[in-house]
Amino acid sequence: MKQITAIYPGSFDPVTNGHLDLIHRGCKLFDRLIVAVAQNQEKGGPFFSVEERVEMLQAMTSELENVTVDAFEGLLMTYCIEKRANAVLRGIRAVSDYEFELQMALMNRKIEPSVETVFMMPAEKYSYLSSRIVREIASFGGPLSGLVPELVEEHLRRRIAEKRPATIEIPTK
Repeated sequence: MKQITAIYPGSFDPVTNGHLDLIHRGCKLFDRLIVAVAQNQEKGGPFFSVEERVEMLQAMTSELENVTVDAFEGLLMTYCIEKRANAVLRGIRAVSDYEFELQMALMNRKIEPSVETVFMMPAEKYSYLSSRIVREIASFGGPLSGLVPELVEEHLRRRIAEKRPATIEIPTK
């Protein structure tokens, strides 16, 4: 019987409870699920290094026997061929996600027709959640409970404290 290996690619900067929801559900659908941390192409660079993101994901998925965490750079289809993957798992929260993901899936199919894209919706309670929103809330000191695992919240709070400029006290007359 054919083994089905799926790649769940993303920046995971940071990993959210929505990502973990898809990982936990996706590992039940595939024989092997590789969570693949991509290099961020965002302006200003990533919030966490690839190594930090891989480390956090490994800690949060260690109990899942058929899940491995890796990092990759370049074309997703090249990585899929390297890993002998049959599928790509992608999360879709809204219609806007679908439009973008459909374009990517069709282009990936053109590059490598043997790899199928599987779209999965996150649990309803995570349908609004994105790494960008989490970073913004965290940067303003907002509540992160229920959005990210405790480990990620600790890393976020520490990173924000490191990046925050020292306050300058201006003497009053």
